[in-house]
Order: sequence, then C-alpha cells, then structure tokens
Amino acid sequence: MNTTVSRLRRTLPAGLIAAAVVFPVSAAASPDVPAPKPAPFTATATPHTRYAANLDNIAVAARMAQGAGRTGRAAKLRAMAAGAGGGGFLAFDGRGKGRAVEVLGDLESADRVTVLVPGSDTTLDSYQRFRAGAVALEQRLQAEHPNSAVVAWLGYDTPGTVSTTVLTTSRADEAAAQLGPFLSDMEALSRPDTRISLLCHSYGSVVCARTRTGPKVTDLVLYGSPGTGADSAAALPTRAQVWSGRGSRDWIGRVPHVRLGGVGFGTDPVDRAFGARSFNAGDAGHSDYLKPGTASLDSLARIVLGPPPTAVPLPGNATTPATMPEVRHA
Repeated sequence: MNTTVSRLRRTLPAGLIAAAVVFPVSAAASPDVPAPKPAPFTATATPHTRYAANLDNIAVAARMAQGAGRTGRAAKLRAMAAGAGGGGFLAFDGRGKGRAVEVLGDLESADRVTVLVPGSDTTLDSYQRFRAGAVALEQRLQAEHPNSAVVAWLGYDTPGTVSTTVLTTSRADEAAAQLGPFLSDMEALSRPDTRISLLCHSYGSVVCARTRTGPKVTDLVLYGSPGTGADSAAALPTRAQVWSGRGSRDWIGRVPHVRLGGVGFGTDPVDRAFGARSFNAGDAGHSDYLKPGTASLDSLARIVLGPPPTAVPLPGNATTPATMPEVRHA
C-alpha cells in the first residue's frame, strides 16, 4: 500500500508538470492586487441591475490596478469590460486571483442555460481564454436555438496546475458550496421551462461532481476530467443525466485514476464502470473542447439543446469516444 501511494504521489505531479509545459498558463495574480469589495445585491436584484453595478466595479478595479503598477491586470480588466455585450457580469471580485460570473445571451428569456465551470489556473489574468470557450459555445447554440444563454462561472479560487491542491478534493468542496446556491439562483431567475446544463472541465469536473443540483439541472457533463472522487455517476448528488467524454489527444487520460490517502480522484469518468453516458469528443486536446469547428463542441451543444440523445457506452476504459446521433430539438 505504501509503495502504491508513493508511486501515485510521484506520478501525478510529474504528469501535471509535463502538462503545464505543453499548455502554458498565465501566472496567477498575487493576493495583493488592489480592488474594491464586490458590489452588494439584494435577493430581488435583477440581472441588469447586477450587470450595471459590476461593470462599474470592474472599471474601478482597473483604475486601482493601474495605479498600483499592475498594468497587466488593469489591461485584462478593461478587456473584460469591453467584451461584456449581449449580457453582463452577475458577480465580480477583483481582489487577489479574482472571481467573475459572466452571462452571454439573454438569461431571462433563455429556455436553455449552460453553466461552464473551469479547471485549474483559471483566474482574472487568464479569463479571456475561459471566456473564449463560452463565446464559442454560445455562438454554436445560437445558430440553432436563439433562446439560449451561457454562463461563465469563475466563482471559486481554482487550484494551480502544478500544486498539491490540484490533487485533492478540498478546493472542490469549497467551490461546490458556492456553486450549489448559484445554481439555485439560476433556477429562480430563469423561465419555468428552462433546462440548465452544467458543463465541467478538468478540475471543474471535481467541483461539479460534489455539487448538489436542483430539478432544472438536467445534464451534468464531465470532460477532460481527472476523476471526481466518486466511484460512480450514481453516487453524485444530482438527478441530472451524467455525461463524460475525453478527446484522444487529452493528456489527462494518462493520469492514474486511483484515490489513496486523500490523493487522486478514483474511477475514470469515461470508464464504463463509472456509469456515465459517453459523448464524442473527437481528437480534442485538454484545452480544445470548446474550440469552434470541433467534434467536442458540436457534441456539447447537442447535449445542451436536447432532448438528450441515446448514447453509445464506451467499452472498458477506452478513451476513444462513441459517436452521438443527431438530436431532435424541442
């Protein structure tokens, strides 16, 4: 047992370090980045009220960062504010690594709402990369179903790709305590007939797997996942249909899917034994699932637009995804 744990501790960081070389990320901002406190809201505040207040907050945070010599952060905040069209920010906190929750589309009229949960090293300094995926998904959805909206939920402090935190569920447990109430807010803000899909990438899949969801969350999708900390889809605190997929070029498939001594995340979500429905992720690399024109983006859009297609189960622990049939839209 001790030999196995020791091997796991050596192998996981090595794989993550290699991945960090292949997929470089922006350096996380240090906690001393100055910014105003988040704008306060009452329970009855409308999305547009929140959008306006948070846009003002972003502008103030940009000026404060510029004044403190944090020119890189200031430029990124100005880019965030400039890109907030057709929706806005439901939440924003510019302090430290930062948090932001942005809506793309008309949340109040949408009957298909997708919440994207990112993985490690997603901060305000790397936000545009995360947002680019949300934009690509929203454009893909709008092409077939105008009554759709995508929410980019950077509502937690993501772990570093090369860190001990990324190997455990502790940060995910903290994030799940934030994501659960947020999804309840989404249910209250949306139309009675709205379906909410939860799309969870990499470490974000660990977060989603530990989040209790309500009746409007109909699909929970795990992609680029290192595991969830659970043995099966049936063990997750949700009644949603659980999906899993992995691109053939995703390095995370080489991470050992074990959980020992609180390290690692256990059963591989694309393993048939996990019990999730599979989707076609094509040849996606770890950062490619939401890139325009990919099989993975097309599959994720089909799941969101539903009704859910019949899935073809993956054999054993295969990493080659199954093919999804076309979807008839409601």
